[in-house]
Amino acid sequence: MRPSITRRRLLGGVWAGCTIALAGMPAGAATPLAAPLAVTATTGMIADALRAVGGEGVSVRALMGSGVDPHSYRQTRKDIAAMVRADAVFHNGLYLEAQLEDFLHALQRRQQVVALGEAVPVDQRLAHQDYEGRFDPHVWMDPMLWSAVVAAARDALSSLRPAMADVFAANSAAYLEQIAALHRYSAHVLASVPSEARVLVTAHDAFSYFSRAYGYEVLGVQGISTESEAGLARIRELVDLLVMRKVRAVFVETSVSDRNVRALIEGAAARGHRVEIGGALFSDAMGRAGRYEGTYLGMIDHNVTTITRALGGSAPIRGWQGLLQEASA
Repeated sequence: MRPSITRRRLLGGVWAGCTIALAGMPAGAATPLAAPLAVTATTGMIADALRAVGGEGVSVRALMGSGVDPHSYRQTRKDIAAMVRADAVFHNGLYLEAQLEDFLHALQRRQQVVALGEAVPVDQRLAHQDYEGRFDPHVWMDPMLWSAVVAAARDALSSLRPAMADVFAANSAAYLEQIAALHRYSAHVLASVPSEARVLVTAHDAFSYFSRAYGYEVLGVQGISTESEAGLARIRELVDLLVMRKVRAVFVETSVSDRNVRALIEGAAARGHRVEIGGALFSDAMGRAGRYEGTYLGMIDHNVTTITRALGGSAPIRGWQGLLQEASA
């Protein structure tokens, strides 16, 4: 799809401004080695991986904050300026940032743009149900798959700043140990949910990698992309399932409207079956900045703990490390 005339003019204007600014720099001017790399990330999850690996050697700006849906996000003029001026731009890829894709491909012709999610091996990706020939982009839902993204972040930062490669390697090794420990916690508590209750019904189909990793049946009202529509037939189908299988809880998502999930609850109630909202899950965005849930580890800990407790399993209310502030009771 070709960018609109407005987008082309905007992009051209920003690049022209940057060219003028660069032309005014003294010949041979360069960023001091001690200065942190300035990188821009699209999603909070990508930004968090870069911060964990880069430490003080990297300054990370995330375009999308808490509650922002990356499937429908469109860049602003400020976003374009941030990406053009960054030492590198990192995104998830796999068509997660669908509305940014044309711009990112164009930007790649003039600076380093890295799709970290595409570090997940092809044979470990799941097919995309909404777009033929593409893959499900929600790879962060399986911590062990996300380890490949962290390793790719380490390699990319090391190529940008070779003098700090050892630091990035040490940071990534420590972070990967934490991710592995979180995965062990997740597998342990999720296994405490009775097998017949391991049905996760959510606003959209963002949890397929979670399903494969932990042995849950996952059903989304909408498809993998929030751009897909949820028809009445799909809602009736899920209401039938809730009633027939006596599903006790469904889940809303922090970055997706809860309208369809509430329609399921109302439909089940009309059939004499009570279903509760088991909690709000972080699907395409993390929690609030500055809180544990605003990190990748906290995001997954929150989801796993919330799902386990809502579906009848056993997990501490404050989660894996006792740090959760937003877990469901």
